Amino acid sequence: MVTKQMSIGEVLRLDKGTAPIFMNYGMHCLGCPHATAESLEQAAMVHGCDVDALVKALNEYLDGKGN
Repeated sequence: MVTKQMSIGEVLRLDKGTAPIFMNYGMHCLGCPHATAESLEQAAMVHGCDVDALVKALNEYLDGKGN
């Protein structure tokens, strides 16, 4: 389960298939140092997106895969 406290890097390590979801939310720098240092909540604030919607989309994707 993805939480707001996880980093982009942690989520990508769970499943690289989550990358398009981040891209859809305007988070295009998936390999930058901030992707491993910032929480999803911090990244969402910087990118001006709704962290709750992002976390929901990520968890729906992972649930759909049986992860």
